[in-house]
Amino acid sequence: MPVELESLLMESRVFDSPQAFREHATIRDANIWKESDREFEDFWARWATELSWFRKWDRVLDWKAPNARWFVGGRLNASVNCLDRHLTTPRRTKAALIWEGEPGERRTLTYWDLYRQVLRFANALKALGVKRQDRVAIYLPMVPELVVAMLACARIGAVHSVVFAGFSAEALKDRIQDSSACLLITADASYRRGRLIPLKRFADEAVAQCPSIRRVVVFKRSGMEIEFSAKRDLWWHELMRETACECPPEEMDAEDTLYILYTSGTTGKPKGIVHTTGGYLTGVTATTQWVFDLKENDVYWCTADIGWVTGHSYVVYGPLACGATVVMYEGAPDWPDRGRFWKMVEEHGVSVFYTAPTAIRSFMKWGAEWPERHDLSSLRLLGTVGEPINPEAWVWYYKAIGREQCPIVDTWWQTETGMIMITPLPGITRMKPGSVTRPFPGIRAELLNVKGERVEEGGGYLAITRPWPAMLRSIYGDHDRYVKEYWSKWKGDIYFPGDGAKRDRDGDFWILGRVDDVLNVAGHRIGTMEVESALVDHPRVAEAAVVTRPHDVKGEAIVAFVTLKEGGEHNDHLSGEIREHVAKKIGAFARPEEVIFSHDLPKTRSGKIMRRLLRDIAAGKVLGDTTTLADPVVVAELKERYEAQYGA
Repeated sequence: MPVELESLLMESRVFDSPQAFREHATIRDANIWKESDREFEDFWARWATELSWFRKWDRVLDWKAPNARWFVGGRLNASVNCLDRHLTTPRRTKAALIWEGEPGERRTLTYWDLYRQVLRFANALKALGVKRQDRVAIYLPMVPELVVAMLACARIGAVHSVVFAGFSAEALKDRIQDSSACLLITADASYRRGRLIPLKRFADEAVAQCPSIRRVVVFKRSGMEIEFSAKRDLWWHELMRETACECPPEEMDAEDTLYILYTSGTTGKPKGIVHTTGGYLTGVTATTQWVFDLKENDVYWCTADIGWVTGHSYVVYGPLACGATVVMYEGAPDWPDRGRFWKMVEEHGVSVFYTAPTAIRSFMKWGAEWPERHDLSSLRLLGTVGEPINPEAWVWYYKAIGREQCPIVDTWWQTETGMIMITPLPGITRMKPGSVTRPFPGIRAELLNVKGERVEEGGGYLAITRPWPAMLRSIYGDHDRYVKEYWSKWKGDIYFPGDGAKRDRDGDFWILGRVDDVLNVAGHRIGTMEVESALVDHPRVAEAAVVTRPHDVKGEAIVAFVTLKEGGEHNDHLSGEIREHVAKKIGAFARPEEVIFSHDLPKTRSGKIMRRLLRDIAAGKVLGDTTTLADPVVVAELKERYEAQYGA
């Protein structure tokens, strides 16, 4: 029998939302959890009623595990819910998107402006032969046209597949081929840290191996000179000049596919996660409204790229369905300097700010002097997303950015779940640094052991034990893989997201990281999050990642890769001090065998640490695929440093 996942690191700090926030919060009654659990179908039906439907559903849910159908028989359109229904209200002239390009250009689109652009581009797609449920690949930088393209696809019932503009031609090719997309939308280039990235060139390389692509639409972002095929390529601006501003929406079944979004798979083949229309819109609308305590006058900024699910759910569909004002930014947080985000918060009056722990740890490393230069008093709520946040990073965020006046919603969810699943509700929940606290109302999450038995307190495996509206419906073209990957760990209708977690005596959840990344040391199974949190707890450490390598006595030994705060210098004394700090926080068995200092860690373009490559370095193996890294040079430098310090 496998050893259970252990819960070792204790965090006792607790924070309350400011009284003024609680008094004006949308949700102030803690009975909402009991009520939504007791009648969860009615709970989600009430949220669905908030949307605009052409035809109301016959049944809320058909569930035969692992296949769900939500709002059976209902018909609606996603673009109508994000645009049309706001046009008969004062939101017609409200800013929908406030966009800032990396070089500094700014554009504001009202809901009326966005509506007109979406209808024009929807007509352009129809003129190019795109039909209902055809797949359209979108490979664009963070510009308003990306939102326009997504909503235009939704308008005519086409399925969009957004590919992050930081991906290579090879990654784009794989995703186009898997979905058999008929059309690609791209740009001549994008900006990143002052450089032009030649997107059209990458797109041409990919399309050369994708016979399903009939036409390529090109948005002129920079004016960079590009190869242009007269038979295949079309300019976005020329198409938009020639189309009408009337386009009746397709009436889509609630279970019709809205989009496919590819996520990494353990086999190396990307998985096309399928999300449908009615349940997905219901889930992201509910969570946007309650998790972010959204008010009519909020200026909301989720810093995620739309190429990731966070951007789909909490830049586009959730906020626009709620009628929010959404900030979009094209570039890097440290361009032209490390105060760019805080300058934007100040100048746009951002009130709700949602970002990743990776970004927060970078802000920590750069120092509090950058946010201190700006007036951040418009902020009233902060959020984190993408991975577990270390308690010390949480506290830094709370103090340096929120000035101890902003509640933090630390959210757990996935590409596959489509919507936030476990999170504080800021008007009710007591915040604990590093804890995602409890499931969103209507969601049932559990902690189970390997036999599927409930773990009341301690470490175990996260499980979702009831269907939810925004859940994935399949892996595109491979339903068997969907069943095997997500529904086969335990018997019955239990979804396994692949994460380890712990539950404290209050019943609050703490995410310990992917079970694939569990450390097996001297008979202990430890989540990476626990050791990394202990490392970041050291006052000189900004960021850390841990892996294991083979060890003659322990079986596996912990290797820590550490980035110091700005201005910190590393030496053998500091290495020993950090190792002892971990032993004191967790126990001697968790003391890292080796500490490697680096100016950065190998991360994907979405900011997730690539522990697989760190394991290769520690084990002396040939490095695996590095094409998805934001900066491949980092891993080569780390390998060289490790071999110099500890031998190949």
